[in-house]
Amino acid sequence: MTYHVYILYSPKLNRFYVGYTSNIDRRIGEHNTGKSTYTSSGIPWSLLWTIIKPSFRAAEDLEFKLKNLSRARKIKFMRKYNVGIHDLDLLDRIIP
Repeated sequence: MTYHVYILYSPKLNRFYVGYTSNIDRRIGEHNTGKSTYTSSGIPWSLLWTIIKPSFRAAEDLEFKLKNLSRARKIKFMRKYNVGIHDLDLLDRIIP
């Protein structure tokens, strides 16, 4: 089974959220419908970046590393690994 590591952005909160899942569409839906209580105050969330990892462990490791990056380093990371960017226009408007 493969897993998606993803970075969401909430314009309302001006914050990032990092997570991983085996079903990206379902998970983003949960974030944007309030089923995920931790992110419910930031609705709507936009998918900025994602990458597929081959295992749960690989996804968990990358999520841990990304969660520990500063805002500026997350932006730098997404730009470096830009193949996974889903909304470059939005990323360009976010101030580090």
